[in-house]
Amino acid sequence: MRFALTALAALAATPALAEDLVFTLVNDSSHTIVEMYVSEVGVDQWGENILFGAVEPGVSGEVTIADGLEVCDYDLRYVSAEGGEAEDTQNLCELGTYTLTD
Repeated sequence: MRFALTALAALAATPALAEDLVFTLVNDSSHTIVEMYVSEVGVDQWGENILFGAVEPGVSGEVTIADGLEVCDYDLRYVSAEGGEAEDTQNLCELGTYTLTD
């Protein structure tokens, strides 16, 4: 299963700092996303789940990566309610919006 996600509303509970990376996540897939992990490209370990709830199909919102890093290239991992997983690598500074599709 391959999907791409772009915006999620209730993701950031803390104010954005200068080093925080903010982008719009849009779930244009047919899957409910229940987990999202990010890591700097080249790091062999995922961070913690950054979603604060399920992202239903058709939902979009703002995502904040508050890791304090000054990088743009991230590995992204999504887990659906059905247990499916998808991974991608993106330059989130240039992207602005990331859309998850089937």
